[in-house]
Amino acid sequence: MSFLVKPLGGEVSVHMKAPVEEVWALVSDVTRIGEFSPETFEAEWTHGATGPAVGARFRGHVRRNGVGPVYWTPCTVTACVPDEVFEFGVGLEGNPLNTWGYRMAPENGGTRVTEYFRLTPAWYMRGYWLVLGRLRGRTNERGMRTTLERMKAVLEGVSES
Repeated sequence: MSFLVKPLGGEVSVHMKAPVEEVWALVSDVTRIGEFSPETFEAEWTHGATGPAVGARFRGHVRRNGVGPVYWTPCTVTACVPDEVFEFGVGLEGNPLNTWGYRMAPENGGTRVTEYFRLTPAWYMRGYWLVLGRLRGRTNERGMRTTLERMKAVLEGVSES
């Protein structure tokens, strides 16, 4: 059945009036995520990592939906192609619960940026998605749009009022 192999996730795209190199520098600098994300308010490189590279590790300080407990999540960079893609798995190295990433492509004198997430297709994550997927998907899509719009404002030099 096709629903068994269907990706569990979503994505949001925003056009930014900025060169792809500037967008890449911003999305791949995890130490700045707290400026943009409604859920992850800080992140830091760990295990000797100092910047984006496949296998580099960092941890994010998260408060789900802006409420509830605060916790640290371990992350590992899984794809890192300058000016094209920055992706990381959330969870223990080699066993992520989900994957988040950014794809970038030049478009109309700027950059089309797509933020996406995918849940690991394990049976327990499929069960979670079956029960809470629609709600969680909408929440994640709102959060991704907020993140991208805040990044856009910084890259385009627009101040939020």
